[in-house]
Amino acid sequence: MAGMGSVAERLIEVAPRIPVRDLATLREQFPGLGPEDIADRLIATAVKGTMTVGAGVGAAAMLPTPPAMPAELTAETLGVAAVEYKLIAELHEVYGLRVPGSARERATAYLWSWTEQRGIDVLKLSTVNVALGSTMKKEMRQRLLRRTLRNLPTLTPFMVGAAVGAVMNRRDTRKLAKRVRHDLRAAQLPWPELPEAPTPPGAAVTGTLWQPPAVES
Repeated sequence: MAGMGSVAERLIEVAPRIPVRDLATLREQFPGLGPEDIADRLIATAVKGTMTVGAGVGAAAMLPTPPAMPAELTAETLGVAAVEYKLIAELHEVYGLRVPGSARERATAYLWSWTEQRGIDVLKLSTVNVALGSTMKKEMRQRLLRRTLRNLPTLTPFMVGAAVGAVMNRRDTRKLAKRVRHDLRAAQLPWPELPEAPTPPGAAVTGTLWQPPAVES
């Protein structure tokens, strides 16, 4: 599909603006959970998201007068890629492997991770070609094309398109998460200690507990 080049360029353009929660935010939103439990939650959410995208396009194919399906299909491919990109970036946060650099530099690295279906060991970044050159763009277009072609059956009339689209996206997202997570576990860094709670203004210390100052009668 000739349009895959423009889809790849669009993904490169939007990736740095996709909101990615850092480790501190994730630990705050999932209090008391360790990296494995948080990773499970992130994967479950991403799978649900890509299933929803696939079901939406599959359902559109069942309409009496379907919309412009090539446009619908490329929109699905970009939507799924964005969900999976966010998952990959946040899995790197969970396992203590946030890629250093600017938002665009991290986006380039995570797009490489999505394209290659591999996690990044930040201690060995020199082994990862994160330059967004012609080779990486070509590989990204090929991956987008393969994903799009696999989703073509969801557009076939008289098929249960919504169910097919959801199942295929669930399978592919879980497969991607499993591969990336395997690499990140092998290179996982220790979690930083949580900062201590700030001292309340005017509080007095008794042992290890903060106590409010006594009120004179």
